[in-house]
Amino acid sequence: MNIAVVTGTSTGIGFTTSLHLARNGYRVFAGMRNPAKAGALNEAAAAEDLPVEVIQLDVTDAASVAAAFAKVSGEGPVDVLVNNAGIGGASPLELTPEDEHRQMFETNYFGAIRCIQAVLPTMREREQGTIVNVTSVAGMLATPNQIAYSASKWALEAAGEALAHELFRFGVRVVNIEPGVIMTNIFENSAESTRYDKTSPYKQIMRRNGKLFAAGFRAQTPPDRVAEAILESIVTDDYRLRWPVGDDAQGMIPGRRRISDEDWVAMGAELSDDEYNGRFKDWFGVEL
Repeated sequence: MNIAVVTGTSTGIGFTTSLHLARNGYRVFAGMRNPAKAGALNEAAAAEDLPVEVIQLDVTDAASVAAAFAKVSGEGPVDVLVNNAGIGGASPLELTPEDEHRQMFETNYFGAIRCIQAVLPTMREREQGTIVNVTSVAGMLATPNQIAYSASKWALEAAGEALAHELFRFGVRVVNIEPGVIMTNIFENSAESTRYDKTSPYKQIMRRNGKLFAAGFRAQTPPDRVAEAILESIVTDDYRLRWPVGDDAQGMIPGRRRISDEDWVAMGAELSDDEYNGRFKDWFGVEL
């Protein structure tokens, strides 16, 4: 049975992906920073008699990553790595503390890199395996009020693209999964890094960012769609590097390519709601 390691599995995309891969023939090692939160996943796996084992894995801790992959390698080589662990936040750059910015990179970027480096030698030597990076629509369209988050996801997007090139000759597949707004707990979990102040000079930017997520919530895209895209990206014969997930992502990513950089920057002007919302609908297909 092929082995998959999924990070960030206590809730949301990682939780759902662990179960979905296990239902489709994988033995899943579900990494959690805090295994005390494993109850729900253990219960769901047991209810279906699925091969899911929770392991302690804090992607921001090199020793934890080394120990986790040493444990997994004792059971066999890793065939699939899903880099899902991540943190969010919404705040203008001026109001984002440097340590918060660094923590975003430590988890969303360096955490994934640590896990990739743990599996690369064996995947390369075996000339098989898949590395799945769960990035974001914000990794393709830099989002105001989410600069630290966007930058960390752009960095992971870039790493995935370059790594796919590096590993192609060795038969190792790299894919970037780019969800839009997904119905998970990431926003509750990032509440301390999310700021809204009606007296702030950035209140317009904050409000527009909030409206974008409100539109995403109305679409109610479940994490199951991300899990399905992850499995398809692994098994399909029709390899693709990038996999947008959700109607918003599928509108915003190609829409951003069609407009100029200057058009996108100018969206930050003192536009009326009707003007701003109209452009967003015309360019990205999203109703704010």
